[in-house]
Amino acid sequence: MKNGERARAGHGSPAAPGPTAGPGPTPAPGPTVVGREAEIAEIRSRIAADRSHSSVLIVEGDPGAGKSVLLDLAVRLTRGTGQRVLRAVGSESEASLAFAGLHQMLRPVLDDLGGLPARQRSALRTALGLAEDAEDAETADTPDALLVGLAVLTLVSDLSEPAPLLVVVDDAQWIDRASLDVLSFLARRMAGEPVTLLMGVRAAAVLPGFDKGYERLEIGPLSGDAANRLLDEQPKRPTGRTRARILREAAGNPLALVELARATADREPEGSGVEGPLPVTDRLEGIFARHVRHLPEATRRALLLLAATDAADAPAAARGLPEAADTVWAPAERAGLVRQDGTGVSFRHPLVRSAVYHAAPFEQRRRAHLALARQLGEEPDRRAWHLAAAAVRPDEQVSAALRETAGRARRRGGHAAAAAALERAAELSPHRADQARLLADAADTAVFTGQLGWVEHLAAGVRERSDDPALIGRAALATGRLLTLGPHHTAAFALLSRVADEAAATRSPRLLDALAAAAVVRYYSGEESQRQRIEALLADVPDSAAGGALRAWVLAVSDPSGAGASLAPALPRLIAAAKGEAGSLTALAVVAWLLDRTPLAARTFDEAFGRWQAHGPLPAGLACAAGWAYLEQGRWADARSVAAEIAEVASGAGLDHAEACARTLDATVLALLGEPAEARGSAERALALVDPLESRSVAVLARRALGLAAVAEGDYDSAYAQFRAAFTEDGDLVHYHVSPTVLAELAAAAVRRGHREPAARLLERSARHLGPGMSARLFLLVERGRALLAEPERAERHFRAALAGEAGEQWPFERAQTRLDYGEWLRRQRRVAEARPLLTGALDTFRRLGARPWIDRAKAELRAAGIEADAAAPGALTELSPQQQQIVRLAAHGLTNREIGEKLFLSPRTVGSHLYRVFPKLGITARAQLRDLLDDALQATGSAH
Repeated sequence: MKNGERARAGHGSPAAPGPTAGPGPTPAPGPTVVGREAEIAEIRSRIAADRSHSSVLIVEGDPGAGKSVLLDLAVRLTRGTGQRVLRAVGSESEASLAFAGLHQMLRPVLDDLGGLPARQRSALRTALGLAEDAEDAETADTPDALLVGLAVLTLVSDLSEPAPLLVVVDDAQWIDRASLDVLSFLARRMAGEPVTLLMGVRAAAVLPGFDKGYERLEIGPLSGDAANRLLDEQPKRPTGRTRARILREAAGNPLALVELARATADREPEGSGVEGPLPVTDRLEGIFARHVRHLPEATRRALLLLAATDAADAPAAARGLPEAADTVWAPAERAGLVRQDGTGVSFRHPLVRSAVYHAAPFEQRRRAHLALARQLGEEPDRRAWHLAAAAVRPDEQVSAALRETAGRARRRGGHAAAAAALERAAELSPHRADQARLLADAADTAVFTGQLGWVEHLAAGVRERSDDPALIGRAALATGRLLTLGPHHTAAFALLSRVADEAAATRSPRLLDALAAAAVVRYYSGEESQRQRIEALLADVPDSAAGGALRAWVLAVSDPSGAGASLAPALPRLIAAAKGEAGSLTALAVVAWLLDRTPLAARTFDEAFGRWQAHGPLPAGLACAAGWAYLEQGRWADARSVAAEIAEVASGAGLDHAEACARTLDATVLALLGEPAEARGSAERALALVDPLESRSVAVLARRALGLAAVAEGDYDSAYAQFRAAFTEDGDLVHYHVSPTVLAELAAAAVRRGHREPAARLLERSARHLGPGMSARLFLLVERGRALLAEPERAERHFRAALAGEAGEQWPFERAQTRLDYGEWLRRQRRVAEARPLLTGALDTFRRLGARPWIDRAKAELRAAGIEADAAAPGALTELSPQQQQIVRLAAHGLTNREIGEKLFLSPRTVGSHLYRVFPKLGITARAQLRDLLDDALQATGSAH
């Protein structure tokens, strides 16, 4: 069913047999369904026993529309064939408990965690709070969010090995954020696994990570015919005016039809709360609340206790409820409020729980929470939240318990749960100073959720409760850091500038942190006034060994060809001093990239974190710098991997600018590989995510990728227009760091389309602007551009300058382009013998990299020079996807499928599937042949590291 397609068929009845929608397994007995033939067929198609691929379906609709009925049917159909089901149901009471939903889903298979690789097992056990003892829990490292996701992916893959697996998550809008992030990771990475993921969610609810890219089955109102059939199925079917009124007020909502029919059958008074302009949901809650009022006192107390906990895995649910279950629960079951089965007692619908809870006076709710808290001595997090729910005034002890809960959630990687606990702890703290401090802590933690509105709300709370500049500045800095990852850079810089001003006035060490974040904004926006503001404030920062890396960062990011250029000689020393500190190493790697010390940058990125995710759940400022360094060094597969990982996380967190940065990186590699259509799609997506005036770096990078895609197709008119967009109408740089990298490409396109003179003027204007601080790489690009644009008698000295020395070998693709241009020029000067080695060298590099359009051009030039290049296509390795290249490289070094999967965040089955498809392309039949076949190619591309 297509995204957003609205089904018109209906819901079910708990009584009569329903229709069969096509062939399939016979479900175990359970509630039957009326009027949902199309939806049942869709569900059946997702869980067919012979499925061999993954499937994700979002089942959405209003409360009472029948989502849970359809998901229950899917579970019964699957279990009826003997296949395994993992299931979780979200609840409001657990939305602030980190990984509660994941624990509920995995509880039946916790014994299988022993089969996971050690790092994955440790990360998942820590996330689930399964450390062996309290001391282990306190000392365990915070698990990497993606490593937790990988552990679940591996576990799910293993569980689906004997037979396809069904994962069902109902009321997903109440699943805690940490669990939801893991489920989102699973949905994105389980391609090829025989796993179906069904997510039930209320209409209009925000479901981070699942808001785009997945098919949706919208459960709309029942048709008139289906609604009448459903009423006919009721024990006492309504007639006449009563039936017409029910049909009108239920508005096609199946649960409303059933409950309104039951209410009228019980001969409740007219006007008793079921009619009027209230929404269907409120009407239903009113009906359920009325049912509760008619129950015995003991039953009402039991229902309220159940409503207050609503935690399927809380031992208190069993210990705290009355023991005479049959006697107490029977009236509630007869009233249709609860159901009993082998797993215990549960509410028939979330609206029943809501009605029971909110219909009770606060004092009764308070006593229920206190009773549960007394039972939860072994579950301190749940106990803390129950005590908080029972609090009627500030309470330091409860606040302290919530602070401890926040600490545990943070250590487990549950940033949203930790921030929520700190926020509630602040509300319950008796002292305003402590309230402000806790809210500032919450803002720092909430940054990692990517929820800007929440961070801004917490920062506002700090300002309301304190006039301490340090606390206010810390909360504002948290907001500013998150703003840097979004598209609104003018607002971000204004905020960070205010923080820096206040820090400078109080000589706070936060000044350098604020300037470091502001420098990121300056890079993204390219705004010159921001550079001037940063440099003025930086003058107030004293030199110190501790701040050396950050100071270098600020200078280089703000002005790499000016103030930052003087840092180049000091970089090796600074990097050596930062050994073992991943954050400082990464910052210095970014500096090295900005200063065109590409090999040093790539080595330092590798040393710092191996993979960028080591920094946390969100991409740090200029995270794509690692990918650009890899691209410039010729490690194109690695560059695409960085882009994919950043885009994945940024998209899930709604960080548009971070996603746009990643997409421009991927678009550039795709263009170089000769995939112009895909490159255009990625670049245009990046441009759509940002305001080009707010994000000049992305705008210029995207235009450069579009220009390269046009070159790949031989469309030099379009290429020239895209490259020219990197400069203003007057010929100034649109972006101080990115625009100069386009100069040589602009010159090449200009020569082919007759724009030699304006391009030459623009190039010289840019060269004057760059001045003596121009890096070696930019010097070589400028000289290549000059050679292409010069008159024949002046071109050669510029070609020779562009190829002088060994420095240019750091940038293999750019060096090969210059060789190709020079070889073509020599051939046209009838110096064919001199042209041939240059053209041959260029072709060899293009082949190693897999740059197909440039391979074709180099071969054509060689033919014109009298050499028929062999017909070999790019090496077999370059014919593989970037992910396949990584898998092959790791397999060649002896890693198992499970070990490869852990490095690349894939399931072992997916790795094996890739190798199965790759072997015929490489002309091999055994894993042992990989090293001999690929070592030379991997070394040539710089990928073996």
